[in-house]
Amino acid sequence: MMGNLGGLQLPYSYIVVEGPLGVGKTSLARLLSERLGGRAVLEQTEDNPFLPLFYKNPKKHCFQTQVFFLLRRYQHGLEISQMDLFRQVVVADYLFEKDRIFAAINLDENEFWLYEQIYSLLKDRMPRPDLVIFLQARTEVLAERIRKRGRRYERSISFDYLDAVNQAFNDFFFHYSEAPLLVVNASDVDFINVPEELDGLIREMATVKPGTQYYISLGSGSS
Repeated sequence: MMGNLGGLQLPYSYIVVEGPLGVGKTSLARLLSERLGGRAVLEQTEDNPFLPLFYKNPKKHCFQTQVFFLLRRYQHGLEISQMDLFRQVVVADYLFEKDRIFAAINLDENEFWLYEQIYSLLKDRMPRPDLVIFLQARTEVLAERIRKRGRRYERSISFDYLDAVNQAFNDFFFHYSEAPLLVVNASDVDFINVPEELDGLIREMATVKPGTQYYISLGSGSS
């Protein structure tokens, strides 16, 4: 199955949109699935019963929180692998490997060792995306977007923690090579209210080759 936009063919069946907290990956995944006539597979972070406890007391609840996310993401990955990707494009708002980014930040040495044993058993069964879109943004932008969306359990997220997560995502995707990667600086891009930006992104997606490519926003003055 290839997604299309007014006759423009996209050679992807499984697309992942990723990025740090507050960057807008879920919104973009929804938009892309609608425009491509596909199915959105979205994380429901609110389903994790340990997450509010983690933000109140990270050291006490980090391991339970992380393992819950790991197993839920694994379950979703199995569901994606069982879908008929030749008939419908799937757009997800998370990459399975992103779980390990948070684990490396949140867990102590012994907890991370145990986590790694579980992670290594599950990773090889996960489907590999045809394209990954990595949304970057300045930490100040992430903090403001998190504040605006107003989730109660996120009010205690410190700027330092958010900055550490942001840097960890940048480091991870700097070395990422498992699938073609399209990097988008999302600090000043509005895909929701500026449809021309979404059109531009989809046209860029059609040209992505193996390796890393960068989307140039219409607002930058370049094409």
